[in-house]
Formats: sequence, C-alpha cells, structure tokens
Amino acid sequence: MMRNVGSSSSSGKGIAAVVGVGPKLGRSIARKFAHEGYTVAILARDLGRLSRVAEEIAREEKAQVFAIRIDCADPRSVREAFEGVLSLGFVEVLVYNAYHSSSSYASHHPTSFTHIPFQSFQTSISVSVFAAFLCAQQVIPGMMEKGKGTIFFTGCSASLNGVAGFSELCCGKFALRALSQCLAKEYQAFGIHVAHVIIDGVVGPPRYTQLCDHFPFFLIKKKNIELEPQISVRKRLF
Repeated sequence: MMRNVGSSSSSGKGIAAVVGVGPKLGRSIARKFAHEGYTVAILARDLGRLSRVAEEIAREEKAQVFAIRIDCADPRSVREAFEGVLSLGFVEVLVYNAYHSSSSYASHHPTSFTHIPFQSFQTSISVSVFAAFLCAQQVIPGMMEKGKGTIFFTGCSASLNGVAGFSELCCGKFALRALSQCLAKEYQAFGIHVAHVIIDGVVGPPRYTQLCDHFPFFLIKKKNIELEPQISVRKRLF
C-alpha cells in the first residue's frame, strides 16, 4: 500500500528510496533528500506511522513524499513495495537502512548462542541481507539504463567485529558488507556508486551511561557514544 503526500517536484532529480525509516536515522536521511529536491519514497512496516513521517517531511521541506509499506522479512512484500517505488519513476538513490530488532540488539545485552531461536536468526538474516539483495535487484537495471545511481547500505561496528552474544546482528551485518563490496566492484563501470556506511555508535538521545559495558563491540570503551541523527546524515551522505 502506498500513500502520496505533498506537492510534485520539478527539480529534475530522480527518486530517493529509503528503506527502514524509523524515528531517528531513517527519517533524517529521508528529510535530507527531500531538502535536496528529490522525490522521496519512504518504506517501513507501519504505514500509519510512516504516513505521519511523510506528512511531516513534505510539509517542512515542501517536497513530495510517498509512504510505502514493506516487510523486509517477506520477499513478496519487498517485491510488491518496489513495484510501487518503480512506478514513481527512475530510482536514482537507494538507501537500505532496515534492521531486525533481535532480543540482544533491543536490550543491548548479549544472548547466549544456544538460546537464539532459529526463526529469530533466520529473520535477522532475511532483514539484514536477503531484503537488501532484493531491493538492489529492483533498482539496478534502471540505474544501468541511465548510467548513474547510488546505493547506500547502513552498517555498524558489528559489520567488522564478531561479538559473543550478538550472533544475529553480526552475521547479518557481515553479509551485508560483503554484498556491498561485490556490488560496488561489479557495477562501478556502469556509473553506479555503492557504499557501505558504518555508523559506529547509537543514533538518538543519550540513554546509557555505561553503554559499552552492555554493547561491547563499540570501538571506544567506557564512554556514552550517542550520535545525533541529523549530524550522522550530514557526515554519511554529503
């Protein structure tokens, strides 16, 4: 299902599709592309909440924003969502920012490997990399035809370091990094830029004074590492 908010853009720029739009980084990324004159498609599971975000961005940036429901754990949902995205026009930018909020990730406490349900592990891998694979497959043909395009994949410290108790997160993020590198090397000659961007911190307001004691793969120990969403976007994209 898709909802259209705002006025049409005449900037001549293509569509910026942002997959995984929550209240922090995803919303800030979408807002930045809207500000730069792109027509923006934002995708997440909760269409009601997503529509409110689209209305907010469209109003503040005077841009056209489409809210499209997607369930990144369901391949059929991914394909149907991108039928909607592609119907809007040429997708010039894809940002894949989705993740599976596993029990260890949500609580910032490790989960014993033997206590991780297979279904939860499978869902984490599906959201982290299978859906990213499918999203990229949908937009790359159009980018090749135009001879340009950009794909961003969101990574984190777990993309580089395996950590005891965080198997779900690390395995998916490792795989996403590999996919990013493969696509970058395969499609560079076609004018398509693929980047894997590692956000080495927690995005949002300060919450934990001893975050690294509970979330041990951060590289700077014993500090409250918090990244403000808008600053993260400026460093990541522009």
